[in-house]
Amino acid sequence: MKHQWRKDEKSLYLPPRKPQRLQVPALKFFTIRGEGNPNGEDFEKHVGVLYSLAYAVKMSPKKGKAPEGYFDYTVYPLEGVWDISEEAKKSWDGTLDKNSLVYTIMIRQPDFVNDEFADFAISNTMEKKPDSLLDKVRFEVIEEGDCIQMLHLGSYDDEPATFEVMERYATEHGLQRVSKVHREIYLSDARRVAPEKLKTVLRFKVK
Repeated sequence: MKHQWRKDEKSLYLPPRKPQRLQVPALKFFTIRGEGNPNGEDFEKHVGVLYSLAYAVKMSPKKGKAPEGYFDYTVYPLEGVWDISEEAKKSWDGTLDKNSLVYTIMIRQPDFVNDEFADFAISNTMEKKPDSLLDKVRFEVIEEGDCIQMLHLGSYDDEPATFEVMERYATEHGLQRVSKVHREIYLSDARRVAPEKLKTVLRFKVK
């Protein structure tokens, strides 16, 4: 039976429109780091490289290259961990300059993907579709641990209001946000969905 994250992993990817606390386990990702305005062409190129690898893994059985333990699944959504540059932090006044953003974007991989197969997927993709950005891709295991998350409906620019709700929830439950670094999981394609209808999971670590 095909593994579908929307049905089989709702707690991680389909939270309600109110804050909830959860433990996020160690998960596997292809990641790539970058900086600058996410509305620019450079960001799109980074996203494209991740999807080329995600679909290389997904389609590996058709190429006779499926790893041991392979099972059919739906490709996971794009995610991003966002921060601002160290230089921007020195003069931070609460106003966001998108050109100062630094990010790690990623696409989760199924458990059957290991270091060896990830290296193969990267090198094989490089042979078939050369791209210098592939040299920047990493295969990582990331464990977020204790977090608060919430579904944000609307424009990315309106996210601060949702974060305020989440931070208030944290305070009411005796928790503290670890840092302003946060994760976004993109359930909608911004190229095809109106800003007011975008669905994004927002998440940050707490202690």
